[in-house]
Amino acid sequence: QVQLQESGPGLVKPSQTLSLTCSVSGGSIITNGYYWNWIRQPPGKGLEWMGAINFAGGNYYSPSLRSRTSISRDTSKNQFSLQLSSVTPEDTAVYYCARSLTVRSIYLSSSSYFNRADFGSWGQGTQVTVSS
Repeated sequence: QVQLQESGPGLVKPSQTLSLTCSVSGGSIITNGYYWNWIRQPPGKGLEWMGAINFAGGNYYSPSLRSRTSISRDTSKNQFSLQLSSVTPEDTAVYYCARSLTVRSIYLSSSSYFNRADFGSWGQGTQVTVSS
């Protein structure tokens, strides 16, 4: 079975860039047909899809975050990463990486839609706090 694990700093200062890495085992990030996603959940709020990179390296981003978000990968390490620039305290959240079979078009047009069933495998999540 595929396993995903998030890692990175738990505290980021406002205006800095939040950087996280998802390490994948039990499956290759270049295997055909899979998408590798970043999802977050601010305290007291629902899950928010942020973006994804697919098996070919193509990027997909939430309309509300695409100006600040970059998702990349290191195929030699079987890892993919999240960079979120110009962070504010509103970016404080638990951040998850997850695998999916597709990115449904609604995620590219709605910043509020989320369906957990669209994402089959999840990391445990990591808390990131934005504070000075």
